[in-house]
Amino acid sequence: MNTHAENATVYLVGGGIASLAAAVYLIKDAGVPGNNIHVLEQDDILGGACDGSGEPQKGFLVRGGRMHEKHYECYWDLLSNIPSYDDPNVSVTEESFEFNSRFVSNAQARLLRDGRKLDVSSFGLSLADQADLLKLTFVSEHSLGDKRIEDWFSHEFFDTNFWYIWTTMFAFQKWSSLAEMRRYMKRFIHLVEGLHRLGGVLRTRYNQYHSVIVPLQRYLEKRGVHFDMHQQVVDVDFDIAADAKTATLLRVVDRDGKEDEIVLGDNHYVFITNGSITESTDTGAWDRAPVLKDKSSSGAWTLWERIAAKDKSFGNPGVFCDNIDLQKWYSFTATLQDSTFHDYMENFSGNTDGTGGLVTMTDSNWLMSIVIARQPHFPNQPKDVKIFWGYGLYPDRKGNYVKKKMSECTGAEILEELWYHLKVQDLMRPVVDAGKVINCIPVAMPFIDSLFMPRKQGDRPLVIPDDATNFAFLGQFAEAPKDCVFTVEYSVRTAMMAVYGHFETGREVIPVYDSIHNPLVLMKAAKAISR
Repeated sequence: MNTHAENATVYLVGGGIASLAAAVYLIKDAGVPGNNIHVLEQDDILGGACDGSGEPQKGFLVRGGRMHEKHYECYWDLLSNIPSYDDPNVSVTEESFEFNSRFVSNAQARLLRDGRKLDVSSFGLSLADQADLLKLTFVSEHSLGDKRIEDWFSHEFFDTNFWYIWTTMFAFQKWSSLAEMRRYMKRFIHLVEGLHRLGGVLRTRYNQYHSVIVPLQRYLEKRGVHFDMHQQVVDVDFDIAADAKTATLLRVVDRDGKEDEIVLGDNHYVFITNGSITESTDTGAWDRAPVLKDKSSSGAWTLWERIAAKDKSFGNPGVFCDNIDLQKWYSFTATLQDSTFHDYMENFSGNTDGTGGLVTMTDSNWLMSIVIARQPHFPNQPKDVKIFWGYGLYPDRKGNYVKKKMSECTGAEILEELWYHLKVQDLMRPVVDAGKVINCIPVAMPFIDSLFMPRKQGDRPLVIPDDATNFAFLGQFAEAPKDCVFTVEYSVRTAMMAVYGHFETGREVIPVYDSIHNPLVLMKAAKAISR
């Protein structure tokens, strides 16, 4: 445990929210000077999966959005110290809770079929399905090993309202890890009662890049943190002895291919974000489909593979990145200089923008869902410009109307498929013909579901591996017991674990919210499951 933080130098590999959170905790709780912290990021922008970009003339883009809830204890703790994007006197946490007090999630059109709303007041679970769900919360994680969800439930389970809500809300697939589903059931059982209407789901005022990442970056820049962009760490050298493992050297390549080395001396630390769900993404356009890239274009995955080859305690990346066909899905962001679609969806669904959340077309071959966030979703979004986001879980299937795989479709073709499912082709054709759809940008994400791949204990390294003296792993592919991957809470928790594990802070890592042992919560969940 370091008690001389004022002399420490820390390198953070990767510029996602885990590294940014670690930098905040290093400064605020450990006492490391900001000028001694270096964030090494291979791209030209920070934020990782918390992204958002674009402009009104060319269209906006969000690859995806992370849902929140009020019991993200580490996340809201972190952001309670960060001034918000618009008002330096209001924290991001305060802004977010105030925003959600005005725009409460209460989805009135969660599932559709043939363009009509389905009744989701019942999850449609048989007694056997209900028993299987409850049993899953009581078995040990270790006993599940690398089983898949489809190994546990009946074939009929996957045609229920519960599964359609669950798979599209969290992006689980039939072949996803049963152990991860168990964690979700235990971690979020307090949300089960309102799951059919997205009750309890919170969102940020803008997209998460502008609402969370930009404020974090401003906070850290003000305190002297170095952001070394276009610096790709391609390998880390370690001195591995019987009773100690020490990182000794970072091998770095810049955007021009120039190689460099960073020697890690006394009181030097490196925190590594291993793996990435948004690595190797590719964006298409209105008239161009995106290209599905492979692992060879991914800095984060190839780095982890090189590191993991040096010691078995550094994890098993192949489990998470070697099956792109099972890990990928495609998203899209539409930008319109017209309110026709948003007005229709408000009248059809009964939800004003920002209160409805996911709308899923259950008869879509792609299992397509859309989200209309509260407008504006970007600070630079004019009042007459509207955006919405969508995704498809099965991009290799041919569309119901556009007889092409989603992975082969342009932005225009994806919208044609969407108009068909919503029965608004006649309504939207004049809008498209008038050139009022500024853009629809599709995105191929080969590793987006990689964190849900079936895995065993040890496939994710510990945040601080046994005998590690000066390094830690961060993010979605480091092990944070009891918490749930594919959440910002998980990333921030690993940052807190790394900082508090290596430095004397006087604070303990905040426990995971434990609703599973609340009798009232359990009774409400059991009642909801049996509806």
